[in-house]
Amino acid sequence: MLNNIPKILSPELLKVLCEMGHGDEIVLADGNFPAESVGKDAIVIRADGHSVPALLDAVLALMPLDQYSEQPVALMQVVPGDPCVPVIWDEYKAILEKHKADSTAIEMVERFAFYERAKKARAIVATGEEAIYANILLKKGVVK
Repeated sequence: MLNNIPKILSPELLKVLCEMGHGDEIVLADGNFPAESVGKDAIVIRADGHSVPALLDAVLALMPLDQYSEQPVALMQVVPGDPCVPVIWDEYKAILEKHKADSTAIEMVERFAFYERAKKARAIVATGEEAIYANILLKKGVVK
């Protein structure tokens, strides 16, 4: 065990966060995200039973977002015609603000474009999050 490390972060996830370099991306995926098929060429980390907001808060406690990117955070856009209003996004904005990140610098990415981008991510964290459209992609910044 270590001091000051959020307990929700597994050793495997800590290792990946540590190995990520500036500009690398990680996806925190909801329970409906096809993590294993999209991530067949990436590292897939299971975080069943955990929510995306809790993991986002823990990850941002350790990892800065890319300060050189206009939009270091990406969300999966609601499919046109889907009446869903993802209230979880408000939680994400509050967590970003808590960690002094620009909560307005969020890119909205079309569903299949999000999948393509996730395929290139350093890792996909498969959570037990039940909210719809709860997938979030983070671009790592420079640790100072």
